[in-house]
Amino acid sequence: MAEDHVPCDSNDHASNMKGANDSLVVCFGEMLIDFVSTVAGVSLAEAPAFKKAPGGAPANVAVGISRLDGSSAFMGKLGDDEFGYMLSDILKQNNVDNSGVRFDSTARTALAFVTLKDDGEREFLFFRHPSADMLLRESELDINLLEQARIFHYGSISLISEPCRSSQFAAMRIAKKSGSILSYDPNLRLALWPSAEAAREGIMSIWDQADVIKEFKGWVPGVKVKPVDTTGAGDAFVGGMLSNLASNLNLFEDEKLLREALLFANACGAVTVTERGAIPALPTKDAVLKLLGTLSLNS
Repeated sequence: MAEDHVPCDSNDHASNMKGANDSLVVCFGEMLIDFVSTVAGVSLAEAPAFKKAPGGAPANVAVGISRLDGSSAFMGKLGDDEFGYMLSDILKQNNVDNSGVRFDSTARTALAFVTLKDDGEREFLFFRHPSADMLLRESELDINLLEQARIFHYGSISLISEPCRSSQFAAMRIAKKSGSILSYDPNLRLALWPSAEAAREGIMSIWDQADVIKEFKGWVPGVKVKPVDTTGAGDAFVGGMLSNLASNLNLFEDEKLLREALLFANACGAVTVTERGAIPALPTKDAVLKLLGTLSLNS
């Protein structure tokens, strides 16, 4: 089953003219360090070692878009620590605009330990008590960057606590007012919410404001590969879709182009699962086209 995107009101946005960089995707939310188990099929407690990898769903999407030769920026808060500055540098190294990144001296950069269990599901252990990304204030938002966005992409993790929750609401309002398409990734992580009911209420609280929502709905051709680590696969898919949408806001009105974009996005996810970690495994456009070319030869 493939991840599909549901658009609304795209024609209204298509007529809106942005600046010189009219395909910019601004991604808002968390960026962290994933410590990924070097061995699959074991619990976190049983993992013999972990590989350090940059991650965080919104940041993954930003880097994914840039690797696909798109234009992206990341907006969020990191700790005023070595991990925080390392992550900011990784954005820059991947040609992601990091001018919206802020640093907090009172909280650390978030960490997550990840392993792939025998049943194929991932197990997470987060260290956010609180982490810097949770402390982004509305006054720290880069308004100019938000107003430049053709697409403003965000998740649900930033909705869990204040002040980041209010900051996300404000960023959404600014982007929407400037004519941006709002792209929402519900990204359920129950362990981070006080309860399942709180998660449902929080995630649904902004559902109707989005123009594009990452959902599990519908079927399109898949891409078969041998998976090593599924971390970041969904984010790679989203990056592939948003990079196509940023280039053509009428994408959802043409079924042929939409199916091609979905296959491209599936290939982005497929390449990603062949390596460990999220950002380190995100593919270049050439790598995706190479995989799709292989499929064409074998069909």
